[in-house]
This record gives sequence, C-alpha cells and structure tokens, in this order.
Amino acid sequence: MGLYLKNILNHKVHKANTQSTQRMTENDLAYKIIGLAVEVHNALGPGLLESAYQECLYYKINKEGLEVQKEKAIPLIYEEVKLDCGYRIDLLVENKLVIEIKSVETLNDIHLAQTLTYLKLGNYKLGLLMNFNTLLLKSGIKRIINGNLS
Repeated sequence: MGLYLKNILNHKVHKANTQSTQRMTENDLAYKIIGLAVEVHNALGPGLLESAYQECLYYKINKEGLEVQKEKAIPLIYEEVKLDCGYRIDLLVENKLVIEIKSVETLNDIHLAQTLTYLKLGNYKLGLLMNFNTLLLKSGIKRIINGNLS
C-alpha cells in the first residue's frame, strides 16, 4: 500500500476514534477506565506508591487514544478571588471524568471529601476514587457523583 494511501487511512481511523471518544458519557468512560485500572492492578499488584499506579494508568489511558491530563491544576474561586491553592486532580479523562488514585490501607471519609471537592471546584459530574492497595481492585473503587452541578 502506498504511503499516501496509508496516511489517509490512518487519518480516517484517528478521526473516527476521536469522534467516538467525544460521544462517550461519563459512565462509558468510567467503565473503560475501570477496565484499564484492573489491567494495571493485575500486572503490578498492591503495595506500590500512588505515583506508580498513576503513571501506569496514565500510559494505558493514553494508549487507548483517550485525552488524559495528569496532575491537572484546579483553582479555588471565592467570590472574585481566584486562589491557586495547589489542588491537583490525579487524572482527568476527556475533560469529564475525575480519577483520584490512592494506595492506602483503607479509604476513609477524607478521601471521599477530597474527590467530591475536585468535582465541585471543576464542575465535573463523575469521579472515581481508586485504592490500588487492595487484593481485588474492584473492592477499592468508589464512584462519586457531584449532585451540585450548576
């Protein structure tokens, strides 16, 4: 196949993939990301630092052709004051889905509050709080919904 024709076909495939990911809902993305996270967890197992899981999941999401931002800064806005307080979302997928990664003994209320705060500050609908320090990853995943969307 000629290089010109190959480039055209690659462009069409990329364009189709881009259009299909833009139509994915938060729930579709969450389902996809949970599958990728399970792959990462199966390969690495529990007991590593959060940063290791974050890097590997970031790689897997990128490899799937989804837009993902790592350590996305999110400001706090109070009245007319914008405070760059250093809040950072671990992973933001397709500018829709917040992923907060932990590697702790157990998730507690402060982890849920942190994820919900990111959802509210960024006006996002859905977040996944994932604790990779579990034998089965599915027992370490919490879906968090922002009920205060404006």
